Amino acid sequence: MSILSDKHLLLGVTGSIAAYKAADLASSLTQAGAQVDVILTPAAEKFVPPLTFQSLTGRRAFTETELWGGEAHILHVGLGHSANLMVIAPCTANTLAKLAHGIADNLLAITGLAARCPILLAPAMDVGMYEHPATQENVRILTQRGVVFAGPGEGRMASGLEGRGRMLEPAEILGHIRVALGRGGPLSGRKVVVTAGGTQEPLDPVRVLTNRSSGRQGYALAQAAVDAGAAVTLIHTPTGLTPPVGARLVAVRTAEEMLGAVLSESDGAAALLMAAAVADFRPKRAAPDKLKKGAGIPQLELQAAPDILAALAGSRSRPRCVVGFAAESRDLIANAASKLAAKKLDMIAANDITAPDAGFEADTNRVTLLYADGRQEALPLMSKSEVAETIVAKLGMLLETP
Repeated sequence: MSILSDKHLLLGVTGSIAAYKAADLASSLTQAGAQVDVILTPAAEKFVPPLTFQSLTGRRAFTETELWGGEAHILHVGLGHSANLMVIAPCTANTLAKLAHGIADNLLAITGLAARCPILLAPAMDVGMYEHPATQENVRILTQRGVVFAGPGEGRMASGLEGRGRMLEPAEILGHIRVALGRGGPLSGRKVVVTAGGTQEPLDPVRVLTNRSSGRQGYALAQAAVDAGAAVTLIHTPTGLTPPVGARLVAVRTAEEMLGAVLSESDGAAALLMAAAVADFRPKRAAPDKLKKGAGIPQLELQAAPDILAALAGSRSRPRCVVGFAAESRDLIANAASKLAAKKLDMIAANDITAPDAGFEADTNRVTLLYADGRQEALPLMSKSEVAETIVAKLGMLLETP
């Protein structure tokens, strides 16, 4: 994850049973390339020892002992001033109150006051504690100061009660961290619309005509645009994928529904990344009831599905920059160039779906970028996340071009 590469993060851990999840979060952040310094409160040490975090991050984990050590007069300042982001996960009601009212009685609270970076809190407390008026007032105070909250979620607590107060899962907190780090990025202040997945055209109430698109490349593009600071709308078909935190979601199934969503959402957008695999054909008539085997083999009559990019080309809602995708089984460059010109695109990403390490269902992709001015750029084999980051970076340059 390039957005986390070489970033310095402070991870505060407080005394909640959810502290064990913080170890998973620390590991994920480190694997993504971040430098993670962990600060544990005395209560947190009773749940997870410092050695656990030191082993996962390869860096020192700070405890209350350091507050009274030889470097205590500068430690919290050094930590608070060098970080790109401070995350407290889990954040108990006690620590939340301390931050709201400036109570600096432990190393974590002092560092929170000294921090000059954004702060993200992932609350964790039992049922009723988060909704208590005192806690809600503290949330209000901190929100007004610019502190960002991730959660809490709802579910079963360690007490056996169910309700709101669970710390979000580490993967979701990681998504909130990416949003926080992406603020002020190259696409900040710009709306970007991304489409993903294969459309589903109904044959009857049970069956659909669809394709092999997994939606992974489109979801990766949405995440890369979020990382770049854009206000992202993800128009998606059913995929089973987890959408990126921070993206606004619009669910569709058919090409007709996607056409309506694209025309509506593109109004006021800076860019459209049309990564969805939209059906070229659809059944002329969908059977009102399930087609039965005993009735014989049905005769399927097809008609053209809506051409979304063609409709957008002549629309007032066309964004400043439109990027298309061409998944081809032969004549890759020729077919992509034809689509680029016919749909009046600014850029098209072409990939050969017959390659075993690219295209549908693969985690990697091999893409050639074609531009409206005739330039071509062949990218090496990359993960779909790396392809997405490259395309979003190129999009930023296109948007800056007069």
